[in-house]
Amino acid sequence: MKRIVAVGSGKGGVGKSTVSVNLAVALAGLGWRVGLLDADIYGPSLPTLLDAVDYKPAAGEGLVPLEAYGIKAMSIGFLVDPAKAVVWRGPMVTGALNQLLRDTRWGELDCLIIDMPPGTGDIQLSLAQQTPLTGAVVVTTPQKLALVDVRKAVAMFRTVNVPLLGLVENMSAFICPHCGEATAVFGTGGGAREAEAEGMELLGEVPLTLAIRESSDAGRPVAVDPTTAEGAAYATIAANLAAVLEARQEKPFPAIVFEEA
Repeated sequence: MKRIVAVGSGKGGVGKSTVSVNLAVALAGLGWRVGLLDADIYGPSLPTLLDAVDYKPAAGEGLVPLEAYGIKAMSIGFLVDPAKAVVWRGPMVTGALNQLLRDTRWGELDCLIIDMPPGTGDIQLSLAQQTPLTGAVVVTTPQKLALVDVRKAVAMFRTVNVPLLGLVENMSAFICPHCGEATAVFGTGGGAREAEAEGMELLGEVPLTLAIRESSDAGRPVAVDPTTAEGAAYATIAANLAAVLEARQEKPFPAIVFEEA
């Protein structure tokens, strides 16, 4: 894996999993070899978002990831009964996550996207400390309530020395499917102001539209079609993230010069 990128939010309900899936698909649309790991053991979303509730990984020398929409994906939701709750303590959860990460037959990847669970607890800390993360992308809505928790996620990543690659503002405005009018349900400019305050790049904004909700429920990411407004938004975010990642990777190592005494 050339790069491992965590996507976090510090809270639930901001559409982080939807952003993670569409970001992965959009990166694949740029020609990247992309993997997607669902790190939410208690509430996995990948099976629904990729219409793969019935997918069962083949056993053998490692787990075979689902291949769909140009990406490889793995989730605990592929291994457990979707009707049953995962009632595990912290050590069991982190152990399962490490197994999903390390035992999956990812092959060669240009980037692995990790859809982090909400919060700043054991799973986040263990993953950040045990995995060589290239950096983190933070997802928020413009709403003040979301931004308060996003700051906690930013602080957590900084505490464990994970570079912040940028911020995505989700649900930036509701687009009426009938008249096309934009309504700032959660306020305006929150993501841009927060990115500037934290010294991060605003990777892009995603509108709140009926098409995103319908495509998510149907398990077909909107990023598959970059000609739509929603797909174009994710294409922009993917391009901006790719530029940030490539700039970081291609930064030359400083020359070491030995001077004679």
